[in-house]
Amino acid sequence: MNRRTSLLITTICSLVSYGAVAATPNGNSVTEEQKQKTSTVHTQHHAATAQTHARASQTLKHDDSGGVNSSGVETINVSTGTHSVNRKARDSMSPVSVIGAAALRRSGQMNLADALTRTNASINVSAMGADAGALTSAIRMRGLNPNEVLVLVDGKRRHTTANLYADSGPESGSTPVDLNMIPANAIDHIEVLEDGAAAMYGSDAIAGVVNIITKKQDHGLNLSGQTGANAYNGDGWNYQLNADGGMKLGQDGFLHISGQMYHTDHFVANNARDHRLLGSQPADASTASYTGVNAGKISDRSNKIMSTPEETRENLAIEWGKQFTPGINFYGLITYAHRHAEAYENYRTPTVGDSCAACASIAPFGFSPLETMEENDFAATLGLKGDNFMGFNWDISSTYGEDIDKIGNKNTLNTAYVTEYGSSPRTARAETYSMTQWTNNVDFRRHFNIGNAVPMTLAFGAEERMESYNITAGEPVSYTSGGTQGYAGISPGSAGTWYRDIWAWYMDGDFRLTKKWELDFAGRLEHYTDVGNTENGKISTRYNFNKRIAIRGTISTGFRAPTLAESHFSAVNVSPTGASGLLAADSAAAQAIGATKLKPERSTSVSGGIVLEPVDGFHVEADVYQINLRDRIVQDTNFGGSTPYGNTTEGYVAAQAIAQLASLPTGFSGYNDVYADYFTNGASTRTQGVDIKADYLFHFHKYGNLALSMSIDLNRTRLHHNGSNLNLADIASITSDNPRSKIILNAYYTYKNWDFNIRQTRYGQTSDMVQYQDWGPAALQYSNNALQQFINTPHWMTDIEIGVRFQKNWHFAVGANDVFNVRPRMMSQELNALGAMPYDENSAQIPITGGYYYGRLNANF
Repeated sequence: MNRRTSLLITTICSLVSYGAVAATPNGNSVTEEQKQKTSTVHTQHHAATAQTHARASQTLKHDDSGGVNSSGVETINVSTGTHSVNRKARDSMSPVSVIGAAALRRSGQMNLADALTRTNASINVSAMGADAGALTSAIRMRGLNPNEVLVLVDGKRRHTTANLYADSGPESGSTPVDLNMIPANAIDHIEVLEDGAAAMYGSDAIAGVVNIITKKQDHGLNLSGQTGANAYNGDGWNYQLNADGGMKLGQDGFLHISGQMYHTDHFVANNARDHRLLGSQPADASTASYTGVNAGKISDRSNKIMSTPEETRENLAIEWGKQFTPGINFYGLITYAHRHAEAYENYRTPTVGDSCAACASIAPFGFSPLETMEENDFAATLGLKGDNFMGFNWDISSTYGEDIDKIGNKNTLNTAYVTEYGSSPRTARAETYSMTQWTNNVDFRRHFNIGNAVPMTLAFGAEERMESYNITAGEPVSYTSGGTQGYAGISPGSAGTWYRDIWAWYMDGDFRLTKKWELDFAGRLEHYTDVGNTENGKISTRYNFNKRIAIRGTISTGFRAPTLAESHFSAVNVSPTGASGLLAADSAAAQAIGATKLKPERSTSVSGGIVLEPVDGFHVEADVYQINLRDRIVQDTNFGGSTPYGNTTEGYVAAQAIAQLASLPTGFSGYNDVYADYFTNGASTRTQGVDIKADYLFHFHKYGNLALSMSIDLNRTRLHHNGSNLNLADIASITSDNPRSKIILNAYYTYKNWDFNIRQTRYGQTSDMVQYQDWGPAALQYSNNALQQFINTPHWMTDIEIGVRFQKNWHFAVGANDVFNVRPRMMSQELNALGAMPYDENSAQIPITGGYYYGRLNANF
């Protein structure tokens, strides 16, 4: 706390001192001519910004913007991937997609992460998460891990979740920015940079950058409500209430407040049948049928693990801007979100698989543990910006963000407690995580003319960031003697708090060498107190042959520093007969079984593209890209089987490592059932792909307007180096669990007060290597080297929305996502764990939820 207080005081003093210097009339030697030019640029920039805000407000009021890349949003000046001003997305040197608030709303999705997957072909989400990972939203871009996507809010780095995805799979090790903790109705538009940008923004910007631009209107009131359900399944009912509005702060400021409430019930796959409750099983089945007193009275649909969480969430955003002194503006943004979520774990029979006879008296019909999360997420940005410090535009800001997650178990039992004491608590706190990020920036930008012949924009700046990560142990019942059923808690040996500081410096020069040729150089140096230094650079260029044809290309290096969670997270589970654990890579326990300190992932990215406008208004972009990613941080948790893979260590050595974090029972001798692993820099991959976008707006005059758009992402990732002996399942997680292709075709038609939107999305093939489960061949069950390939075949999905505006201020819409209730391909019973996992949970293909029908009412004043 003393350290944070000291940093806060230092930051405030810096803001005030910089502001005072910038406000001093004689604080620089800028000539009157330079001042006039700068003032003109500043005035034009703010006028453009005001027009953008007005346009966004009009879009919200009339709901008449176009599709994914419609002309409405494409007139916005983008700020992502460039330090130049007054630049449209189509004029950029790297591909940038602009998604307007109306397009997000027409996706029919209440969660921001889901809305992005419906409107951007390069972004996907997994079918469902596992354990605590099910409670946090994560996006995957270009088939890479969620950690390799940088998220900004108004150009400022957003803090990440504290909830580590500790299971194996394509999201293993990720602590991404949870987009759903940002109120969607506070968003004006989103800029998606589809290129590496670590030389500009630092760590994480390998797959791309998502920059969320918030509303800054000083007028108006917008209200909306939506409700719907998964009609074919009969569950998953949800609702959302939104309100946002703006007001003036004097004559030179604004205040905009956005609030949101959201709730969703569980969606449960209705084609899951628990093998243990069917009454009969194949001869080779490894799990026994339940034959107790209540056999036949328990529904075979009791296992609800293939589901989505129940969630209640409240979001708030407060943004303001106000002139501090002439030429200097004071601005800020505060966001807060609270979430309560519950996710099902596997159903337990009354005797918990014959391991606890006494449990039947407590739960005579068995029980389904629920993993719960109580989350509080908040962020605050304060800043000063001005337009004339020695001729430079400048911006000084401080952003503090924190995410606190209390993970618990509900409707559970500790079977050892029941056996020994005759009872057990039914709820328990398993652990608490917190992640803090405090970022301080100073940025300068100025336009020059070199020799009165070459216009250029020079930008440079510095960043200081403090990060902390905390793990608080759970209640003893959650981890003692095997812990609570469904989810075992974290013991005191894994608890702790870790810090690091990051210092960064960058410079960017954008040169317009001729009227047709532009060249940009950027470089960034960063120092991490835990993983050392990184140096990254980027060269981008664009050549406009004429107004119809342009080419562009970028080559850059990038990096991703290991998160504090990847370096320090550990969790062990000790029972009377066995033990397992994920050990912190930086710990002595992990290093005793071969771990080394994590180092940054490093990338080299190359992209090139063509931008066409064959006829006025018809826009086409095509960009090819390649991302070579070295030293990828990976994990193997395929415990068991005859061959340990990856980092997995078994037996006595693993037991001794686990014993450094948790006490083994007296007389413990179950070394054949002891496994431990850790995160490591163990793989190198190459990702190649093509992004294609096109749009055209037809004006039919009195017959309305039709906006057509297309977005295509073709993508594949291949393993080039397997330094940690990953098995085929782990390799599939980082290479083929993402669709090989994704196509979004959108048509938006408006006629008088009516509007119609239809979207066709094609998800390409995904493939996974899956263990044989309880109904698999006896010799192959749970093997980690004899796996079966599961191919999720391509699917088309149709979304439709019809809306009508009435009494000027009101708009009503009804819609259906996945009208024809298309589901992913089902797994065979030999791959279907307990019969309760009919779909591939790791696939980022078509959602498992099927058809969703909804209605929405908007009011704008």
